[in-house]
Amino acid sequence: MRKRVLFVTGLLIAMSSLTASTQEAQPPAGQEPQAAVHDALRALKTRLVSAMNKNDIDGMLAELHPNVVITWQNAEVSRGHKGVREYLERMTKGPAAVVRAYHAEIEVDDLTTLYGDNTGIAYGSSLEKFDLVGGRSFTLHGRWSATMVRENGRWWLASIHASSNLFDNPLVAAARTALYVGLVVSFLVALLIGWLIGRRSARAKT
Repeated sequence: MRKRVLFVTGLLIAMSSLTASTQEAQPPAGQEPQAAVHDALRALKTRLVSAMNKNDIDGMLAELHPNVVITWQNAEVSRGHKGVREYLERMTKGPAAVVRAYHAEIEVDDLTTLYGDNTGIAYGSSLEKFDLVGGRSFTLHGRWSATMVRENGRWWLASIHASSNLFDNPLVAAARTALYVGLVVSFLVALLIGWLIGRRSARAKT
């Protein structure tokens, strides 16, 4: 009987210990799992977007992994800090610069999906405003996906792929408008030429 009581008592203690360990492993109510990791990733996003909107190339590079790979909106690919710097300086600061000013609002669709302790994948949408050197401006609604890695105790952006709707964006709309205007002008010019030829022919007959 004493052995049975000791066994039951031991079982209750073991169950209590297991319950306590499980409660310790679970985050408090209302707190997301891996909260510290997601907070670090949010801070990375905030610093990176701030540097982007200031056209602070050094600030951007400070958040990028040395082997980063970026696929830009125009389908160009940059690899490493050197490649990213060359692209940004050519597009925004060089003699053949295209972009005069840039501002982005970046939204994340969901929490970063974590793979182990050192890799995460995120995706979302972007609202990007471009002021071009020639004076034109447009707003682009885009999508993106990114991979982050943790090395040396901190998170880095390891890759990002940006894209936009191939069939519905401001550049396509502008090209379509230009095409329609060109067709209308060509039609009117053709009518004018036809009228002039007809008038000259009528004079020749008289």
